[in-house]
Amino acid sequence: MSSRPRALVLVDGEHYPPVILDALASVAGDADVVAAVMLGGGEKLSGPMALGSLPIVEGASQREALERGLDAYSPEFVIDLSDEPVLDSRARNLLIALTAARGVSYRCAGAMFEQPWHHSLPSVPTIAVVGTGKRTGKTAVSAALARHIAAAGARPVIVAMGRGGPDKPLVTRGDVEPPTLATLLALAERGEHAASDSYEDALVAGVTTVGARRAGSGLLGDPAFDTVGEAIAVAEREEPDVLILEGSGTAFPPVRADAVVLVVGGATPPEEMKTPLGYLRLLIADLALVTMAEEPVLSTETLSALSSSNAELARDVPVVRTVFRPAPVGSVAGRAVFVATTAPETAGRSMRTHLEEAHGAEVVGITHRLADRSRLSQELADAGGRYEVLLTELKAAAVDVAARAAVSAGATVVFLDNIPVAVEGDLAAAFDALIGSARTRANMRMQP
Repeated sequence: MSSRPRALVLVDGEHYPPVILDALASVAGDADVVAAVMLGGGEKLSGPMALGSLPIVEGASQREALERGLDAYSPEFVIDLSDEPVLDSRARNLLIALTAARGVSYRCAGAMFEQPWHHSLPSVPTIAVVGTGKRTGKTAVSAALARHIAAAGARPVIVAMGRGGPDKPLVTRGDVEPPTLATLLALAERGEHAASDSYEDALVAGVTTVGARRAGSGLLGDPAFDTVGEAIAVAEREEPDVLILEGSGTAFPPVRADAVVLVVGGATPPEEMKTPLGYLRLLIADLALVTMAEEPVLSTETLSALSSSNAELARDVPVVRTVFRPAPVGSVAGRAVFVATTAPETAGRSMRTHLEEAHGAEVVGITHRLADRSRLSQELADAGGRYEVLLTELKAAAVDVAARAAVSAGATVVFLDNIPVAVEGDLAAAFDALIGSARTRANMRMQP
């Protein structure tokens, strides 16, 4: 038996078969080509596609033909020798995503799309939280999911990877000793990123977290570098009932989780849904949470693109629309509060209203520049003397700039959570179904 990788080749009838055979001899010399998938076209054919003894796989659509080939031949990678007009860029994006969703790599002229999952699954049910971009609410959703699991009597542990994560996997036991302002300021003094997602998760969810780091993100969401595998090994020693893997920006946790939550920011550009990564997200998702789903942030074009992509992929992924509502970790009732957030300015009015009506705060100002250290410093200086409490999300420059400035001004620092609240759909029921799917699939894969 050959030790070379097995390859499936994509072909069309706009190429003469002898040209395809010559191309295979050139581009597939390092693999055993086991079959060809016929994508369509017939200009250069006088009959059915024939490539010597190579089996030809066909289907009612390009997707069906590819899936039949993947099912029948279990290749390690796919070689794309097709072209327009048979295979346009959007159709190719879909085939790349379909291939990656099966854990198979995709090779075409000038590019190699490696399947994005490189670490082994842990021995417990695992849920990944992935997003359409930065600042879509992955951390808030991960924390809400963890609280939901804990409220049912199970033990969740979150592995959070980030661009400012620790050099070695770091455990924070938020259920035993949540991070304090003093602890976080000490981390900042040592030059560490004291607002990492793992600290935020531990603080607002009250669960154990493990911090990891990553750099870069490929066209299919795979980090160029990460320590997630090591972090999972550390997390398993914490004996979780369910492991939550939190993505970072557009990057996936590089583990094929048992279940996946896709967090879709309400202002996500519609064209993002039609990229290889956009299709892949929906192919692996068990639940889509649209966040910031209220005017003026929400884009109707985003909802339309999500719906049409769901239909195009013939997937019935449940969609729950949510809004974030600010929730101080400590009391701010009757206090003059200055809010520091990464939320867009368009969210400012609803944040102010909720903090005043639901939490009794007197909001004297809001800065949306928590991720802009220079402007944040200036706006905090301008607000000096007007606030008793700095109410800040634990993100970006929350500790090294905002908290330091507040302490210097004699103000109290209270951290701020963002709670996802469903405005269409049942979030609790959706979480229950997601957790149930993760447990069922984990049980199946762990059977001898």
